[in-house]
Amino acid sequence: MASFPYFQWEGVAAPSIDDIEGMAQHAFRALPAKFRKLCDGVVIKVEDFPTRDVLDELGIEDDFGLMGLFQGVGLAQGGAAASGALPNMVFLYRRPILDYWAEHDEKLGAIIRHVLVHEIGHHFGLSDEDIARIEGKAPQ
Repeated sequence: MASFPYFQWEGVAAPSIDDIEGMAQHAFRALPAKFRKLCDGVVIKVEDFPTRDVLDELGIEDDFGLMGLFQGVGLAQGGAAASGALPNMVFLYRRPILDYWAEHDEKLGAIIRHVLVHEIGHHFGLSDEDIARIEGKAPQ
């Protein structure tokens, strides 16, 4: 049995909100310019969990059941928020993302990119079914 250098992990903490936000910004900047241009004005925000109101509105009982959310007026609905309204926002939820990461054999950056692109897809007016169909056709 090989020895595991546990001491190397003693000072390691879970990625913070700032860490996840940095990874999301990096993933966003890596998207094609045309794609990013269509997201002008969309705010990317990282929070630990969705609010109970958001979960209740979506019929989700598990606090870890939602990794991301688009809120706002998508491009298909005109894309511009009404005067005085909040800007279009993509929320990434750190704790559910980290929980998913801990249970799956995927890189954290890939999960964050996937959730981010999925929520931006809603900004474009795509449904979950549309996004799943597109993902199913994408090269792996």
